[in-house]
Amino acid sequence: MKQWLTLFNKELLEMWRNFKWIWLPLVFIILGMTDPLTSFYMPLIIDAVGGMPEGTIIQIPTPAANEVLLMTVSQLSTIGILIIVLASMGSIAAERKSGLAAMILVKPIPIIKYVTAKWASLLLIGFVCLFLGYITGWYYTSILFATVPFELFLQSYFIFAIWFTFVLTLTLFFSAIFKVGGIAGFLTLTTVVGLSILTNVFGDFMVWSPAQLTDSVASLIMVGHLGESFWLSVTATVLLVIAMLTGAAKIFENKELE
Repeated sequence: MKQWLTLFNKELLEMWRNFKWIWLPLVFIILGMTDPLTSFYMPLIIDAVGGMPEGTIIQIPTPAANEVLLMTVSQLSTIGILIIVLASMGSIAAERKSGLAAMILVKPIPIIKYVTAKWASLLLIGFVCLFLGYITGWYYTSILFATVPFELFLQSYFIFAIWFTFVLTLTLFFSAIFKVGGIAGFLTLTTVVGLSILTNVFGDFMVWSPAQLTDSVASLIMVGHLGESFWLSVTATVLLVIAMLTGAAKIFENKELE
């Protein structure tokens, strides 16, 4: 456990030195406030930009609070995931390429500890960024439109965090396979987009898909309850996360022995 904590603290320190603990939360906070502010001030923005014929009256229906919060979720699940994947795609790949991983693993450290320490550090910064971005969106939605129950925010956040766990684990998995972080990031985003498209097209056959979790968040926010396949998709996600962590450790071990 002492070795694992040492590796975990090393990852946190490295993130701090790379300023990830500063710019990543700031980016997510900006993402979180974007949709509530633009939705509320859109008529003023259009009026200020100009270009409209004189006498034009701009009437834009005011969206409901839960619709605005759902916009924030959509923003975080697209741009937010893109940013967190780009920030974490070189987690293992960069250390393999620089030789730092070999220097660390020359000591009697089990590779699974090395992989899980990186995974836990990625989850920590991912959860913090997601929480800050999401609660910012919830706060502005509540003061500009209508109060969304905090319990609903928390429930949807935890479901959203499971989806983030899947995406970050997938990033780590590909980062353990390839030495080039760009390839790991590209394959992660391609897999996430492909899985989302397949889940939408073949929803009846892919009720287990981790991508169903984003639909569960939307369902919870809009109608206040989860779909019937929620626990099936959670179970499948947990099993896939365990499989990817185990696979990443095994693949990485074999590559180190080459």
